[in-house]
Amino acid sequence: MNKPSSATPHQHLTLDQKAIDAAAKSIDDGAVTPSSGPWRDDIVKLLNDALATELVCILRYKRHYFTASGVSSPAIADEFLVHANEETAHADKIAERIVQLGGDPDFNPDSLRERSHADYDESKDLQAMVRANLVAERIAVESYRQMIMLVGDKDPTTRRMLEEILTDEEEHADELKDWLTK
Repeated sequence: MNKPSSATPHQHLTLDQKAIDAAAKSIDDGAVTPSSGPWRDDIVKLLNDALATELVCILRYKRHYFTASGVSSPAIADEFLVHANEETAHADKIAERIVQLGGDPDFNPDSLRERSHADYDESKDLQAMVRANLVAERIAVESYRQMIMLVGDKDPTTRRMLEEILTDEEEHADELKDWLTK
């Protein structure tokens, strides 16, 4: 008895020579190649919104670092500062990638809150600070997951950067969850 063949014909993996030739032109564009094309503006917009989120998170963590008080506050405040510094590194990576894509990183303070996925927080209670930061980290985790899905194979370099940042944000959320009981 012969089984019907459901296998598709084997396709060879070959490079697109026309795209390679196009990449050799316009070297003033740096890392941006013609294949960055139709999705570039959308990716830059996603990244600028992520940049705004990171900047608001830096400001929130810094405020909490300087205003935390209570018995447990020194250790948690120190972690707020560590998180602020890690968020700064994320913002720097995102801004650098925006420039590599030929875009302009948007650091405009007037629109940060509007573009940010997470909120700023002025809590005075240490546990309220931890909760506000946990909420913001959970929002960041979900936002980065969605960005990774949207970018997919359209820009592998950006996707890998977002995946690295997502790993950090998940770690932040885990740490903050643990602090809720301290």
